[in-house]
This record gives sequence, C-alpha cells and structure tokens, in this order.
Amino acid sequence: MKKYGIFIVIFLLLIGIIWFVGTRNKLVLLDEQVKSQWAQVENQLQRRYDLIPNLVNTVKGYARHEKEIFTQIAEARAKLAQAKSVGDKIKASNSLEGFLGRLLVIVERYPNLKANKTFTRLMDELAGTENRLAVSRRNYNETVKIYNQTIRLFPASMIAGMLNFNKIAYFEIESKVKENPSVSFE
Repeated sequence: MKKYGIFIVIFLLLIGIIWFVGTRNKLVLLDEQVKSQWAQVENQLQRRYDLIPNLVNTVKGYARHEKEIFTQIAEARAKLAQAKSVGDKIKASNSLEGFLGRLLVIVERYPNLKANKTFTRLMDELAGTENRLAVSRRNYNETVKIYNQTIRLFPASMIAGMLNFNKIAYFEIESKVKENPSVSFE
C-alpha cells in the first residue's frame, strides 16, 4: 500500500511539473508574439516617419506662411524618433497623428497642391502606410488581449505572477487625435 502512495505522489508531482513547464512555455510564446506584433507596428511607424519629411517639403512649397504646423510636425517626429518605451512611442505617434490631421486641413486651402503629382504620390503612400499601421495596431492589440487574458486567468495567473509576466498596454488612440480637424477658410 505504501508503494502505491509513493507512486501516486510521484505521479502527481510529475503532472504538476509538466503543467508548470507547459504553462510557462505558453506564456513565453505569447510574450514573443506580442513583441513580434509590436515590431510590425514599429515598421509602419518608421515608414510613416520616413514619408513625412517629403510630404512636408512638398506642402511647404505651396504654403510657406504655415510655419507653425511644420515646426510642430518636426518636433513630434523628433519625439517619435527619441521614444524608447512602447508607451512613449504610442504617445509620440498619437501626437504626430494629430499634427498630420492639421496638415491635411492646410492642404484643403491649396487646391493647386492637390494636383501636384509628387504630393498625390506621397499622399497615396501615406494613406497606404496609415492603413498598414491600422492593421498592425489591430493585430498588436489582439495579441496583447490574448496575452493579458492568459496571464490573468487562473491557474496560469499563478505562474505568470511567480515569473513576472506583467500586463502589457494596448496601443490606444488618444481621444483628441480621434477628433476630426476643423476646416476654416477665414
């Protein structure tokens, strides 16, 4: 009878170890998926970052007296380049999106600019980049959701807590960026 008791204890211990290792490995895989999805977001942020100077320079030729917006875009772009953490990059990206919206309002004031082939090509590239960025953000947020759910659900939450798997922030657009820029011809 004692033999069976030791066998049961060893069996249960073995099951516990297998469960622990399997859960830890699942958390590691999810963490890597989040990092991979964030890399895709960063690729699109970099693409937009690279397109902006060309777009700004094209608009500058038509709207020389609109210096404030060009300065703000340059500053926001610099903040994005200097951002180190995911949170800082999200904040800088949201700021840049707000200024790009204002730039598009300025473009509405210059009908000849919209006929410029360089401007049209750059706007098409920027629109494509914004679409890719939206898809990348959605995929990142979906992966973060799965990761965050997994580390919060019992019993995986015990292992996540022991191994310091922490909740990851979503890439959310600030409410002021969501607002449509106003067009005024005064």
